[in-house]
Amino acid sequence: MKKNQIFYLFTVFLFLQFELANAELIVLQARGGGLKVGQSVSATKTITLKEGERVTLIGSDGKSIKLRGPFDDVPVKAGVTGTDPKKALAALIATRNARTSSVGVVRSGAADVDTPDPAAIDITRSGPRCLDEGAKPEFWRPDATNEQAFVMYPIDRSWRADLIWEKGQSRMTMPDLSKFDGVTTVLVNIDQQEFVISFSVIPKTVKDPFILTAWLLEKGCVQQANALLRTIASTQTPNEESVPLN
Repeated sequence: MKKNQIFYLFTVFLFLQFELANAELIVLQARGGGLKVGQSVSATKTITLKEGERVTLIGSDGKSIKLRGPFDDVPVKAGVTGTDPKKALAALIATRNARTSSVGVVRSGAADVDTPDPAAIDITRSGPRCLDEGAKPEFWRPDATNEQAFVMYPIDRSWRADLIWEKGQSRMTMPDLSKFDGVTTVLVNIDQQEFVISFSVIPKTVKDPFILTAWLLEKGCVQQANALLRTIASTQTPNEESVPLN
């Protein structure tokens, strides 16, 4: 088993040993209210929004909570004590299925190929990709049979990086490239085929695997969400009825 796979399995296992809805929510989108994207807020703390302000939160049940001003209340009502991991997983799978049925995802084929783990960035098809804050992209390709050259550009083509997959190499950590800093969209040219890949940063505050899966889905990083869903499903105890991933 790969090191990354072991890491994700271990991380998810630790989180699932605790009651998941421990009143933590993560800000996915914010306009006003003194909140910022990636911020962790308590589900039992009052949020105040003025007219025209709005915020979207993600909880550990994998569901998003959308609030619009005027609003002056707690985001989650009293009585919500915990999250059933099985129900949370089922809810996330339903969300995933709804998103992968969209025209954009179907056309790009972004959900057709399974990546080995959520950190793997597939550069052989267009679409959104999610990247841990402060981390270098780990490029991945599904077929490592042959040596393969590819070229990467920013959207304005102000520079280019010529890279080569070695035969048998399926992963590549992004080389040190200062010009890549701050770049959110790249063009990847492989065999005269060009793929547009956009990056969204995952804040360091997003650690809970259910919240992270919901974040990935909201950002359109379906392949990575699928990889994390498989990891979460694999942590179910043998005597539990498994949740189908399809």
